[in-house]
Amino acid sequence: MVIPVNKPYRWTSADAVRKAKFRAVKFFGVKNLKVGHAGTLDPLATGVLLLCLGSATKKASLLQDGVKEYIAEITFGATTPSFDLEKETDREYPFSHIDKELISEAIKKFTGEQEQIPPSYSAKLVDGLRSYTLAREGDSRELKPSTITLHELEIISFESPVLVLRVLCTKGTYIRALARDLGYSMNSGATLTNLIRTRSGDFSLSDCLSIEELEALFPL
Repeated sequence: MVIPVNKPYRWTSADAVRKAKFRAVKFFGVKNLKVGHAGTLDPLATGVLLLCLGSATKKASLLQDGVKEYIAEITFGATTPSFDLEKETDREYPFSHIDKELISEAIKKFTGEQEQIPPSYSAKLVDGLRSYTLAREGDSRELKPSTITLHELEIISFESPVLVLRVLCTKGTYIRALARDLGYSMNSGATLTNLIRTRSGDFSLSDCLSIEELEALFPL
């Protein structure tokens, strides 16, 4: 069983898995039920998270390969160590020179296959530890780049200094890293201030259950 849910703000993907497993185990009266997800979504992001129950966990890696779509709010003029709102601003930059035309030219250079350096505050493994664990201990080493593809970048709106961008991309893409790189490419800095995953493979946001609907699916 694959259940698309709209992951709440500040929930980890593991939180959603635990919620589904607790309810499903009680509902079906089983002790050993495998539950996982197909593609981590950051705690400060919302949107499509695919939960896999039972035999569907074998399909998780295949589901994870699906194209992802995001609506990203990127604010120019400042950065944080995590490149989102998890951390406080660490540096400010000029942004008055940034306009829609400049952004349009910049995003052309980011479309297609490329190497992207993941944020140090990420779930990447470094010597057996999660990179975010090391970063929180003061070890913010630069990670090895990953090959990603940004299929489409579309400006939805721009009201300085806030850009709303639609992103269609492959798995493994860090939208926080895109915000970082986009800011630097225009001689500024940028922070990802909101993120919604609107699509994961064949599943869109309109297909998703809320947490309340998930609970109703497996009543106790």
